Amino acid sequence: MAGLSGRTRFLAVLALAVSVLAVVEIRWLRATEALSNQVSDAFVRAQAPKHSADPDIVIVAIDEASLAGMLEHAGRWPWPRSVHGELVAGLAAQKPRAIVFDIMFADPDVRDPAHDRVFNEEIAPLDNVYFGTARNGPESDPLGEPMTDLESALGAVRGPQSARDAKINVLLPLALERRNWRLGLINFLQDADGVGRRYGVYLPAYGWRVPSLPARMAADFGWPIPSVEDLTLAWRGPARAHTTIPFVDLYLEFNREKRTRPADEFRDKVVVIGATATGLHDIRVTPIDHRHPGVEILATAIDNLKNSTWLRPAPGWAEMALALTLVLAGALAFARGTNVLLTGAGLVILSVAALVSSYFLLGARIVFPVTTPLLFGWAFFLAASVREILDERRSRETAIREFSRFVNPHVVRELMAKGGLSRQGESREVTLLFSDIRGFTTLSESRSPQEIVDLLNRYFTRQVAVVFRHGGTLDKFIGDAIMAVWGAPVDDADHARHAVAAALDMADTLLEFRKELGPIDHEFDVGIGIHSGPAVVGLIGSDARREYTAIGDTVNLASRIEGLTKGVARILVSEDTMRRCGDAFEFIDRGAYPVKGRSGEVRLYEPKRKSA
Repeated sequence: MAGLSGRTRFLAVLALAVSVLAVVEIRWLRATEALSNQVSDAFVRAQAPKHSADPDIVIVAIDEASLAGMLEHAGRWPWPRSVHGELVAGLAAQKPRAIVFDIMFADPDVRDPAHDRVFNEEIAPLDNVYFGTARNGPESDPLGEPMTDLESALGAVRGPQSARDAKINVLLPLALERRNWRLGLINFLQDADGVGRRYGVYLPAYGWRVPSLPARMAADFGWPIPSVEDLTLAWRGPARAHTTIPFVDLYLEFNREKRTRPADEFRDKVVVIGATATGLHDIRVTPIDHRHPGVEILATAIDNLKNSTWLRPAPGWAEMALALTLVLAGALAFARGTNVLLTGAGLVILSVAALVSSYFLLGARIVFPVTTPLLFGWAFFLAASVREILDERRSRETAIREFSRFVNPHVVRELMAKGGLSRQGESREVTLLFSDIRGFTTLSESRSPQEIVDLLNRYFTRQVAVVFRHGGTLDKFIGDAIMAVWGAPVDDADHARHAVAAALDMADTLLEFRKELGPIDHEFDVGIGIHSGPAVVGLIGSDARREYTAIGDTVNLASRIEGLTKGVARILVSEDTMRRCGDAFEFIDRGAYPVKGRSGEVRLYEPKRKSA
């Protein structure tokens, strides 16, 4: 980087630093994952209603209405297991594809075992009734059952490294006979923010693969199963999108002599039985709803596996590639000197395009998170913009310091405030002052060139300070002469009075300076001519070099008045200037003089400060 400019080197280092941070964040840290998830959740909520839930998956809900309606038939929850047996019998008669219980039958009915016996008798002849179970913490596995004893019940799959003596602690349905254990895990998977976006496919345990309940069903029915531990759910429709029937409605229907519902209502359906009543506490947080019943989440997972509609992640490199592309594009834009606002507008367009692409890809069941790459793209832009602003500020301050050595600070401020003086000339009422050194030839003969230059620099420094102090603009140096203007580029209603006041102070400054010159001080003098009137002012010159100056008859007359001061007075002003000064000064009439370029004579006056 030795040959690079400081600005380019900074951009390169910044781009490298932001890129490394982006890679570390996307690959390992995931500190921005919460924000990324919120954006993805918003897209999920917008996309889900566009997709219908599988009509062959039906939920039998233990809802508030069922809890109330079943009081006279089964008492308070939990109901006797025989009630569930009656429901299974009614459903089985219609030959559904599967009956799935999202209910834990963990404890046997010790008070009236007959209820459990009825339930088991109804299930025994069926091979399509499934039950959910949950794994307890892995640390409790030594207290569990041998994996080999639960292999068939859990549908566990041995791996090449499976441990034969491994145990696993799952919540077993002890109210059921072992012959009826057709189990699958229904553990709720939640991300760090407590939201459930994923569902388990299988749980690795000691070399075994223990399937989730949806994956267990998929294996039995020949549905495709992704070779991942969990999948991201594709929600179908809004919350409660699957066909839902209150438990009490079916219970009463199956116990009527004359039924009113279709006799084949559940033929080839997957019937999922579970709680939706808030009081039964099987409520979870998902991207779709903050009060999402667990049975609906299970139904969605079954729907996803049955129809292969789960969300697929974009390639692992895509998110990282987007982040690096945004940073690189920003670095190139800044390196080429593209306007910050234009660069920002470009980044806005890219950000919108990325978000829109992510939204539509989600509709195509592809998860492509773009929030984190966008954050790093904007982080680079903001850091580079701050550097640009600071550089511009430093350049501005440097320019002011440099320009102020030669140009009136008013000009500098206007130049910076407006981004430059107007390139178009304008006509203004101004006052021009010309000051020329007398006796300069004699002075040059007695001193070396270096001394002459030093002397002129010291003299001009003092006189320019006087011009600036009175609000004038230094137009230029013409050899050993000074040209100054009042009333441009900054408006000055009293430009004539300020110019005359400056001339009087310049005369005083001359007298002070002459004391430094030694024996030839009397040879060193100045003539100052002043005239007021209209002039054209603006940036004049070639494309390569321009200077702010005034041109016109007013300028010419002021210069010629300065030439008439020799032998008359150190300072002479025109009648126009004298009139514009009002009574600010005393003026001595020095007569009328012919001036080249004028048909008539010009009357000139010598200004004096008013006596106290």
